[in-house]
Amino acid sequence: MPEQPTREIFLHLDPWMQGVFYAAAAIASAVFLYGFWKRWKKYRSGRKENRFDRLGQRVARAAVAILTNSTVRRGETFGGIAHGLILWGFIVLFIGTCIVAFDHDFLRFFGVKLLKGDFYLGFSLALDVFGVLFLAGLVMMIVRRAVLRPPALDYARADAQGGKVDRSGFVTDDMIFVWLLLVIGVTGYAVEGLRIAQTMPDFERWSPVGYALAGTVNGLAADTLFDAHLWSWWIHGIAVFGFIAYIPFSKMMHIFTDAANLVFTNEGAARALPPPPEGSVGYATVADFTWKELLDFDACTKCGRCHVSCPANAAGTTLSPRDVILDLRTFANDALGTPELLKQRFRAGSKWPASANGDVDVAADVIRPETLWSCTTCMACMEQCPVGIEHLTSIVQLRRRLVDRGKLDDNLQGALMSLGDYGNSFGQSPKKRAKWTKGLSFKVKDARKEPVELLWFVGDFASYDPRIQDLSRQVAEVFHAAGVDFGILYDAERNAGNDVRRVGEEGLFEMLAEENAKALGDAEFQEIVTTDPHTLNALRNEYPALGVEHPTHHYTGVLAKLIADGKLDLSRKLGHRVTYHDPCYLARYNGEVDAPREVMRALGLDLVDMPRCGVNTFCCGAGGGRIWMDTSNEVKRTSEQRIEEALALGGVRYFVTACPKDYTMYSDAVKTLGKEADIEVKDLIELVAEALGEPS
Repeated sequence: MPEQPTREIFLHLDPWMQGVFYAAAAIASAVFLYGFWKRWKKYRSGRKENRFDRLGQRVARAAVAILTNSTVRRGETFGGIAHGLILWGFIVLFIGTCIVAFDHDFLRFFGVKLLKGDFYLGFSLALDVFGVLFLAGLVMMIVRRAVLRPPALDYARADAQGGKVDRSGFVTDDMIFVWLLLVIGVTGYAVEGLRIAQTMPDFERWSPVGYALAGTVNGLAADTLFDAHLWSWWIHGIAVFGFIAYIPFSKMMHIFTDAANLVFTNEGAARALPPPPEGSVGYATVADFTWKELLDFDACTKCGRCHVSCPANAAGTTLSPRDVILDLRTFANDALGTPELLKQRFRAGSKWPASANGDVDVAADVIRPETLWSCTTCMACMEQCPVGIEHLTSIVQLRRRLVDRGKLDDNLQGALMSLGDYGNSFGQSPKKRAKWTKGLSFKVKDARKEPVELLWFVGDFASYDPRIQDLSRQVAEVFHAAGVDFGILYDAERNAGNDVRRVGEEGLFEMLAEENAKALGDAEFQEIVTTDPHTLNALRNEYPALGVEHPTHHYTGVLAKLIADGKLDLSRKLGHRVTYHDPCYLARYNGEVDAPREVMRALGLDLVDMPRCGVNTFCCGAGGGRIWMDTSNEVKRTSEQRIEEALALGGVRYFVTACPKDYTMYSDAVKTLGKEADIEVKDLIELVAEALGEPS
């Protein structure tokens, strides 16, 4: 009778050795469970937050993201492929290990054996193939870290802490993770090859790697093969148990925390910010953070994508979203007694708090005020994060604490006072808000007095800044030429409060929103349009929580529809070579990247996109209230970096914008760089007016 394909699980292991094996497994499992319990205890200490709505959809969404490796692959091809190979290799090998354990430790007591016959052959082939993929991914990761060394993996802090910080533990932890897995994979093949070499059964050809290895050593003496197999078996087992025990105290924990974080992440968290904690203005101590935010800190794998995409970091400030999250993790672990073996360590002379008790002010002593105020709230960190960390919500909660304590610069303080007194950051009378309409060829309707189809929420810059007022008049003339029935709120309009809320002035945001809600309630209209993406975000995403919900569009979307409906005659093609800057609050916050490009195509423009475009756009540096702040802490402004990026394209005549703040920032950047003769900033409406022959 032919030999039945199968294998002995504990080949050459005496009963006492098997006992040692199970004892070691129990110890490793106990250490793992202790570490896991400490993590669980940490999350239970966080404030309550409901992230269990639509749980089935959340789990399905996370499962798709994990199994397709989509969030890791996004923007990182080499690392994404390596991670995908490791992921699927690990999954298949883990399932294989579970099958072996189930078969040997449970089914055999019922006279059932899975690992035999054709099932065993297919099982062996699958594990061998995916084991190779697993090792290939690990080697790629080692090459990436040791040879390619992308900037994202440089753990140097944005805030050097006076050189009094040691992050070598991060590097060591990374290496232990990768090399331990590599040892497990290599010794696994060694065990297989040395086992097969002792008998060389023909059916083991279904383990192609193991069989090939066996062929290279089967000429050795039987005792040598016996000893080598036994040693490799124990090395493999010890490495596996070490891996299991080490998981909760290291980067390896991301296997669990990242999966959980992807389930519980809120993709709209930055678009509609959470309110302050009940009974508090903002986050003061570690006890203020929610369980999800504590999970955020642990989910960070230090991949550095948020770090390299952050405009504040690019500008040379002390802000790095990665550093913020890691610092909050370090402090939370110290304060809550959660063990972390290889963490960053702060020495005497750094700005790190001397103790981690519950009285430490997180917004002043853990994350420094100058760091928090450097954030432009552009959301690049959250867009780039592959594991669903919500950096921005924690930053804003800490900013709320700073505002409450009066720790903000004079320029910002003045802007907030003007917003409170006048409803605009320019400190101008509300009666002057519609002054820009003078000189138009028609009278703009007052939506409070007569019904209109489209209510234009103009915004501060478009109403008060002389440079932007010209653009507002062009928008009005184009709308009028297209037969759009529109009106404005005149002096009843207030700043929408988008950046006020992101600065951390929650009370002022609520006041502005309430006044705007009343004005909108007094008007009769069908839909809202705005030329300001910041206003768009507030009206579309923030106001619904206050009971104010209307269809709201950016003017580029309205223009695209007017063109599609044939209401604008754009038969005159311009032919200019241009590049376009996607505003953060239009592209990343609200997903609108097509409409502006549709308009530009209709204008006959030769559009050349910059490398960072669409939802991966760069930032002008004005968001999050930065346009109202002292920006002298920036080594090189992001607006200037962006203009240089456009100039590098070669032959671009116009730098096109679709946001009043962008127009302001980039016009100033061109002048600062002395490049007026090389490139000119244009709002999209100027090019539409040119094609229509409207006066500019």
